[in-house]
Amino acid sequence: MEEPATPTVSTADPIFELRDVSVTFDMDRGESRVLDQVDLDIRRGEILGVVGESGSGKSMFASALLDAVVDPGVTLGEITYHPTPDRDVDLLNLEEDELKRLRWEEISMVFQGAMSSFNPTMSIRDHFEETIEVHERNMDAGMARARDLLADLYLDADRVLDSYPHELSGGMQQRALIALALVLEPEVLVMDEPTAALDLLMQQSIIGLIDDLAAEYDLTIVFITHDLPLVANLADRLAVMYAFDFIELGPADEVLTGSMHPYTRALLNATPNLDTPRSKMRPIDGAAPDPVSVPEGCSYHPRCPMSDDTCLAEDPPLEAVADDHRVACHYGERVPEVIPLSLEEVRVDE
Repeated sequence: MEEPATPTVSTADPIFELRDVSVTFDMDRGESRVLDQVDLDIRRGEILGVVGESGSGKSMFASALLDAVVDPGVTLGEITYHPTPDRDVDLLNLEEDELKRLRWEEISMVFQGAMSSFNPTMSIRDHFEETIEVHERNMDAGMARARDLLADLYLDADRVLDSYPHELSGGMQQRALIALALVLEPEVLVMDEPTAALDLLMQQSIIGLIDDLAAEYDLTIVFITHDLPLVANLADRLAVMYAFDFIELGPADEVLTGSMHPYTRALLNATPNLDTPRSKMRPIDGAAPDPVSVPEGCSYHPRCPMSDDTCLAEDPPLEAVADDHRVACHYGERVPEVIPLSLEEVRVDE
């Protein structure tokens, strides 16, 4: 049977546009900036992999996309959501009832750790029915979709719906949560470390299922993870975060094999793939910066083997190095020569 053609994602059709987006918290020891003047387009129908170490700002980026930053956090800048190419929604200036409708119905989120997302006193069926009822959808049609989604995720719908969260394994809980996030037919699915609590086999299984769901339900997916190899075969593009901003962005294959930022290469050399011998892995020296005291100049310079006086003094902008590849580094052209990858092939599998 002939494989269906892979849909082409238009670079001129963003579903999200973020301009100068920051998230700040006032603290006793100063302003904590946990997202720092982010500029990014998310394309309709793409799977965008957002990667970086813990504490790089990935989860705050996810919360900003839903205008869900908790008090006393403040989100600044512009986030424009385009449900259709000719409709603009100013996400940060919606009324509360409009925002509540937008979440789940158009933009849905799957968090890390399904147990913390489910109410342990409610059955899985109760969770689906409550979501459908609150959003005033037809119950019969909604539950029929729930069953289809659970089946697509290789779950026995009757057994899962009649179970309480604690009666399901971790992998089953996470798949049920993905089905719940999709039951109202959203356009965008934001997934924040959705497989972090699972074993490697279940992680790979869910990655494959997400890929299938994206194609079947025509989803735009933002997949957030600290595990770059995990998302290697899933993402159309990779966006690498460091110190609360994006430092490299481009097609997944290009970033994986031709990265031009020292930090991206450090991530790849730390865990190139599951088969890499430990002797080949290169841990990243130093630690990610504190959000209250991000270094002047290039935020990565204290950990970078290529840093010089220019890096200490000037913060490099995220600039194009190819048609669809952007890097924030003064010396991006030299990076592949100075910092070789541990392995030529960094994909988990083909």
